[in-house]
Amino acid sequence: MACWEGKKYKLDKSDNFDEYMKELGVGLVLRKMGNSVNPTVELVKDGDNYTFTTTSTFKTSAITFKLGEEFDEETLDGRKVKSVITMDGNKLIQEQTGDKPTTIVREFTADELIVTLTIGDIKSVRVYKAV
Repeated sequence: MACWEGKKYKLDKSDNFDEYMKELGVGLVLRKMGNSVNPTVELVKDGDNYTFTTTSTFKTSAITFKLGEEFDEETLDGRKVKSVITMDGNKLIQEQTGDKPTTIVREFTADELIVTLTIGDIKSVRVYKAV
């Protein structure tokens, strides 16, 4: 059983997220909301399908995907992108393509989820704690 199975993770700390959102072109009001919420995330596997759910007081979103298969995604800030997610050990690696290509690496441990978001030269690290 993978270390993330049956777990939820709540945002504990965030570094450089405002700069990341600014680089994506997210407006001031949405950035303020994005910086003020502490979402809870969960990854669930059902057969070959995975669902990654983000829940907050602002918005809830879920993406369902199969590893290595491209899918359409609408991001929390409303962008429409194509994504491919692969797994390398305990890391989910998501490549988003669209107007602004982005890489999101989610590294799961028994008690933390470390999310590294990269767009161009901008990098944001968000740390979630298992709840």
